[in-house]
Amino acid sequence: MATVSIPACTTAVLLDIEGTTTPITFVKDVLFPYIKEHLEDHLSTHWEEDECKQDVHLLKKQIEEDLKQNRACPVHTVDQTVHTDEEKAIREVMENVLWQMAADRKSTALKQLQGHMWRSAYASGRIKGEIYPDVVPSIKTWREYGLKVYIYSSGSVEAQKLLFGYSVEGDLLDLFDGHFDTTIGAKVDAKSYERIAERTGCQPEEITFLTDVTREAKAAEDAGMNVLLVVRPGNMELTDEERAHYNLITSFSHLQLTGHT
Repeated sequence: MATVSIPACTTAVLLDIEGTTTPITFVKDVLFPYIKEHLEDHLSTHWEEDECKQDVHLLKKQIEEDLKQNRACPVHTVDQTVHTDEEKAIREVMENVLWQMAADRKSTALKQLQGHMWRSAYASGRIKGEIYPDVVPSIKTWREYGLKVYIYSSGSVEAQKLLFGYSVEGDLLDLFDGHFDTTIGAKVDAKSYERIAERTGCQPEEITFLTDVTREAKAAEDAGMNVLLVVRPGNMELTDEERAHYNLITSFSHLQLTGHT
């Protein structure tokens, strides 16, 4: 695939994670199964701790919000063998978390709980963040040219920092100038990208956004950002129209810096 130039006016690069810096399979085959496997144990062990209480509180608020919008988790009859209120409450939280994950929800409540669970898995070495081999050398080059580099992912900022802090290539957090998650807004909403531009002190046209998701690309484009679509193995197939509309890269190494000194 031919090289693509980053516009000369670019001062910052904004990166998606899943399917862009990191294989989608890492999230699907490593991170999510870890949550499903350890959820009950995590809740039972930490139920009385403040952090877990906050996570559960956020999830309950999300359930109320979903009920208001008629978008609720199907209520199952709780297993009659459950004896205590705590066990019943844990079961209900588990059902909601698993339902949200099955529906691929991006709620902040879900992402926060997941982030806290992954933290112990990364810290103990059970999980290491996967990064495509072209990512680190490219980011280092961009930084040498004076570009700032930010992350915007639906995973919580904490989960992002864990992935890059405990990566297969070591601690990479120094490569990034900041992290954004859905607390700034949905990734398919142009306003989110306007807010990111504001927070970074850049004009939208000075930011180049790399993602594998066309709905995100469109939202960033609507906000005035320059957009590149990343085509990686396992990413969603693009239509002919999308291929014609967007600049595509299969590796960060295909990006050329023109007019940057």
